[in-house]
Amino acid sequence: MKSEICEKIRTYFSQMSIYKDPEKTNSIFVGRNLPAFVKDFLLKRFMNVQTGNIDTIGLTEFLDNVIPANPGSVKDKIVSGQEVTLLARFIVYIDLVKGVKQFAIPDFGIKLSDGIIPEFTYKKHQGELVDGEKWGIVKLCLMEDNDGKKKHVNMVEYKPFKPYSSVDVSYLAEARRHFTTQEWIDVLLSAMEYDPDGFINITQKLEFISRLLIFAEPRLNVIELAPKGTGKSYVFGNLSKYGWLVSGGKVTRAKLFYDKTRQQNGIIKNHDFTVFDEIQTIEFQEPAEIQAALKSYLESGKTTIDNNEFSSECGLMLMGNIPLTEDRRPASLLYFNSLPKNFRESALLDRFHCFIEGWLLPRVDTSMIFKGWTINVEYFSEILHTMRTNNSYNLLFDQLVEFVGKADMRDSKAIKRIATGYMKLLFPHWQSVEDVNREEFEMYCLNPAVHRRGIIKEQCHNIDPEFKVGMPEIEIR
Repeated sequence: MKSEICEKIRTYFSQMSIYKDPEKTNSIFVGRNLPAFVKDFLLKRFMNVQTGNIDTIGLTEFLDNVIPANPGSVKDKIVSGQEVTLLARFIVYIDLVKGVKQFAIPDFGIKLSDGIIPEFTYKKHQGELVDGEKWGIVKLCLMEDNDGKKKHVNMVEYKPFKPYSSVDVSYLAEARRHFTTQEWIDVLLSAMEYDPDGFINITQKLEFISRLLIFAEPRLNVIELAPKGTGKSYVFGNLSKYGWLVSGGKVTRAKLFYDKTRQQNGIIKNHDFTVFDEIQTIEFQEPAEIQAALKSYLESGKTTIDNNEFSSECGLMLMGNIPLTEDRRPASLLYFNSLPKNFRESALLDRFHCFIEGWLLPRVDTSMIFKGWTINVEYFSEILHTMRTNNSYNLLFDQLVEFVGKADMRDSKAIKRIATGYMKLLFPHWQSVEDVNREEFEMYCLNPAVHRRGIIKEQCHNIDPEFKVGMPEIEIR
């Protein structure tokens, strides 16, 4: 990426900028498998904002204190009666029947049956310590139960991992005005930790950025089929604490939506997006029940599980591999044959909005990892999360676009959601109709939205000829 763009980032995102040096970073964090948003938070704390130099001694000492490289040492300290402070990923489970708030820290061997969140900690963070996965700084100690017969690990203090308590979309919008569209595309790629110069053309860049659509647009349902090694898992597992990556194993309706036995919501409830990675390796138990629940949820964001209505704004994504020819094109025109049999139903697949052609992307190698000044991942993910509830772009779309005639409702919804997502990513500075460049809107937002929805329709038609492939007629006002 050109040095001029890096300097622009330092100028207009001064407090949010960070210098990335992959070789040095890998050496500092060796033995600690941390997502990018945590690494950037730590680097910012120990980085000279003028030079980009890192206080490696200070950072290493901090890591040894709150993220020990030896997980077993944490349990040893707790058992010996010491208080331990950790920056960690933990899982909360609230047992409504017993009235107990439990937690587990899998990376340090603390099981759900070991950890208790006391009432004073829970009340202090009302609404934050809800069911699901969290990141935060926790202080732990060993406590005896009231009867003195058993001990448990107590979470005596908790600080949410949220370096940016709030982010200002208008600040982002104003900063965006200082970049050309081509420059901004490179900024987004560098924020994702990839070097824009590693992509051959604008097509590859836009295909890669399309993975961010589900970060910014609520209830957008996406399918991506791609060869191995194109960075799918990294993007969705490292760039945001608001997403959940399901990689292999068994998946049940209870795990996804609602567990009646535990009276606990599933992973879809408390996340911005849920991604099924390597979907061919995932075993869906009770596939008929899951399929029925998915159909309802994908359509309306709601479904009924054992007389309990479940609703969420979480987007769903299916990611799988697809066999390619020597020239890196799909070996078969029937793309959905690469999905598990339980998903090869046109009525289910038609409820997905967007298709990403992962075979257009390059295979990721070390030369594609970004080095230089860019926007730090924690700020980047937080701004995308905040944009999900910003409806100004939806309203702007309605002012710009008119569906002519009787447009299929699923098509019009899909096109609107995809195009709105692109506006949030590429043109956050479009605040009114007067701001909009019609040519860029058509090129970067509307046409890609029609194309990506069109692939879904075409592939549904291949499964069931009754599905029409025609797309709505659209006019830009």
